[in-house]
Amino acid sequence: MSFQAVFIIGYLLITIAIGVYAAKKVKNSRDFILAGRSLPLPISTAALFATWFGSETILGSSVEFAKGGFLSVIQDPFGGALCLFLLGLVFAKYLYRMQILTFGDFYRNRYGKKMEFIAGICLIFSYFGWVAAQFVALGIMVQILFGINQFTAIVIGACLVVFYTYLGGMWSVSLTDFFSINLHYCRSCHRII
Repeated sequence: MSFQAVFIIGYLLITIAIGVYAAKKVKNSRDFILAGRSLPLPISTAALFATWFGSETILGSSVEFAKGGFLSVIQDPFGGALCLFLLGLVFAKYLYRMQILTFGDFYRNRYGKKMEFIAGICLIFSYFGWVAAQFVALGIMVQILFGINQFTAIVIGACLVVFYTYLGGMWSVSLTDFFSINLHYCRSCHRII
């Protein structure tokens, strides 16, 4: 087994341990969905960055840039970054003050239960592609490192992510994102964790 494979297995075990640790912080649905609205700024920033610029952006955009140059990556990641910036600048403070848990709550408060249901369905379908891209990127990496077929690798990766997210909700996601981004930063600066 290669060094990279050992490193990935260790990384996944640490990620699951972080999920188990995060589960201790969850006391109610607000803790599960929004981490109790009490994430420190560095952890919140890491989670936001990792959500918008995940593995599909890192792997997919680099391939698109290699094929077509700068213009082929205007939509992702630069369009996504602009959208994130505008959302924060224009809407974030307003939405935060509403004390809502989901975007569906916003539509219910503003337009009623029927629109909440319709918006929820639209949001679910909009996330299929995004989540699928994350799992495919993870599956490709696992396939390359361990030599298993891509479908099996995607299923294994999805099960691990769903498991630690199920344990601690947003706490798990945020803490594992923070760990991952700091690990990447330390590796790119040639520092030892």
